[in-house]
Amino acid sequence: MSVFFLSTGIVALAEMGDKTQLLSLLLAARFRKPWPVALGIFAATLANHALAGALGAWVTTQLAPDALRWALGLSFIMMAGWMMAPDQLDDDQQPARAARWGVWGVFGATLAVFFMAEMGDKTQLATVALAAQHPDAALSVIAGTTLGMMLANAPVVCFGERLMKKLPLRAVHLACAAIFAALGLAALLGWRMGLG
Repeated sequence: MSVFFLSTGIVALAEMGDKTQLLSLLLAARFRKPWPVALGIFAATLANHALAGALGAWVTTQLAPDALRWALGLSFIMMAGWMMAPDQLDDDQQPARAARWGVWGVFGATLAVFFMAEMGDKTQLATVALAAQHPDAALSVIAGTTLGMMLANAPVVCFGERLMKKLPLRAVHLACAAIFAALGLAALLGWRMGLG
């Protein structure tokens, strides 16, 4: 359970102010249908993080333990630095305009756009790294990172801009960067922080 909670917390914090959270806000404002948007985000996240978790578990079978330790440590430290750079949405990640969207259209558009936006994103890479660090608990990592994404994005879909203005994003980014840096140092030193 500790891997599940660690994964949930890291991704929930990492998602604050992330481009996919900004995309959630944009999707909610554009479609004004919170349930299909939230379900599309959930489905996209689950699919994306399942792939990332499988990749992370697979990496452990391909790398020697010392090489894996260094790869994990350095990837967590790089994510700590990445947390300090604010995200923006690229034009190709914004949902296409449509005059009429039914419930399935909104769900489908959200699923497609959110899945693509999450490719190579820090929360996806965190899922890969966490699954590589805890290959025997890859399902807990996937469940935790998916829950973390929903904890960060569902309120944005429901409460939108009011919520985003009240969050101290800089402080959240600093806290998350510190956690990633600590995980990186722990991996480099060969510690599993009691989560094995």
